[in-house]
This record gives sequence, C-alpha cells and structure tokens, in this order.
Amino acid sequence: MQGTVDGFGYGLVTPVAAYLMACLGGALGLRCTTRSVRGEGSFRPGWLALGATAIGSGVWSMHFIAMMGFTVEEVPIGYDRATTFASLAVGIVMAGIGIFIVGHRGATRMSLVTGGTITGLGVASMHYLGMDGMRLPGRIEYDTLTVALSVVVAVVAATAALWAAVSVHGFMVSLGASMLMGLAVSGMHYTGMAAVSVHVHEAVDAAVAGDPPSELLAPVLVGPAVFLLIAGIAVLFDPLLVTGGPDPRGHGDVRALRPDLPAPGVRRPAARAAGRGAGRDARGADRR
Repeated sequence: MQGTVDGFGYGLVTPVAAYLMACLGGALGLRCTTRSVRGEGSFRPGWLALGATAIGSGVWSMHFIAMMGFTVEEVPIGYDRATTFASLAVGIVMAGIGIFIVGHRGATRMSLVTGGTITGLGVASMHYLGMDGMRLPGRIEYDTLTVALSVVVAVVAATAALWAAVSVHGFMVSLGASMLMGLAVSGMHYTGMAAVSVHVHEAVDAAVAGDPPSELLAPVLVGPAVFLLIAGIAVLFDPLLVTGGPDPRGHGDVRALRPDLPAPGVRRPAARAAGRGAGRDARGADRR
C-alpha cells in the first residue's frame, strides 16, 4: 500500500526554522574558514575544526528540524538513536576534510573543487544516513534521478560556500553568502525528500521500533543548537571573523602599537645615517 507522505506537518514553521539553522551554521563555518585562511600561527587547525563542527552541526540540525514535520499518514515513525548520531559524526568529519583541504592549500581551483566535492558528499551522506535511521512499518524507496540531483545541489552549494569563505570580503557580503548557503542546503534537503516514497506493510502494527520524533529529535537538537549559539557569541569577539578583514584594533601587529616602526622589509637609511654619524662623533671624542 502506498503511504501518504507529508513533509510539512507543521506548515512553514519547520522549513523556516531549518533554514535559519542552516544559515547560522553556514555563517559560523564560513567565518571560521576565512579566519584560518587569512590568519597565521598555531590556531589555524582550531579555527578549521570549529568551522567544520559549525557546518556539520548546522546542516544536521537543519535536517532533523525539517524531519520533525515529516509524516506518513498511515503509520507512526520512529528514529534509531545510534544511526541518528552517526549521521551527525559523518557530517562533521566530511565537512572537516573539505575545509581542511581549502584551509591548508588555499583558494586554488583544485582545492576548491576537491574540498567542495568532499563537503557536499558529506552533506548528502548525512542526509541519507539520517533517513536510514527512520523506523516505520513499511519500505522507503527513492527516485534515482532526484537523489542524484540532490547530491549535485549539495556539491555545488558546498563548493560555492568554500569559494565565498576564501574570496568574499566584508560582513554584509559574507552574510549574503551564508543566506545563499542556507538556501542551497535546505534546497538539497527538500530535493532529497521529493525523491521519497513509502510503501506501507498491509498488516500495520501500532508499535514501531526506535524513539518517536518528539522524544528523540527535540532533546537531541538542543546540543548542536546551544553549540552554534555559543560559537556565534565567541565569534563576535574576533573582529577578523566578523569583518573578514584585518583586526581594526591591530591585534597581532606590533606596528599598531608602535606606528614609528617601519613595515617589514622597509629600510631606514636616515636612522642608519644618524647612527653612523653618532658613531663617528663618539670615536672622534675618544681620540681627542
């Protein structure tokens, strides 16, 4: 029996909330990647790790917020806890590999294509692994062409997002890039959901394996959401993360505190000449 699938059980509430979560995760991830690419020192791996966690958590949270509105009219739906958490780990690890490639190799064409492809495949893998965690008395089937389209959307979105992270300057432009990334990730999710069809078993048992969505998804989403909010607050204290440009306070540059110092590589002939003159005067005084 064909099940009646509804992906908008709460109307526009879940799509809008999912989109905002994807934007938040994307904004933090892109800013952290920008910070690592334009910065130097031992903190670069830390920024990349934070960016990967932000992107993975944002995409994962977006997916399961949207899934709270997914229903099959004829049957109850449950979720396997282990598979649900495994999808979060896959999203973070794959996003991490992608942005570490871009963060360490720079904005070359090959690194962007490679990093974007890996990150996009990670987003798609997270989505379909999360779908595999669904438990219902029936069988989920996918339309192959629509699934392929959703993977292409994920790869293109991830590549464009990584390009923006290393190429776009300015807060407002970066904000627009984050909103575009959120739209692309949400589009990938709902494209993938359009490929879903459910065949319900003839003998439906009211009991279903796994935890009900309200008991599993709502509490589980609290952790990534709190992490993203805390990370967002922390980002506000780093001007380079917010503006995408140099720190206006000059942190990390001693010339900001000592404007009389020359830039690296700039010679000061006048100072050396004055020093040589002073040296000659001193030697002349000694001879006298």
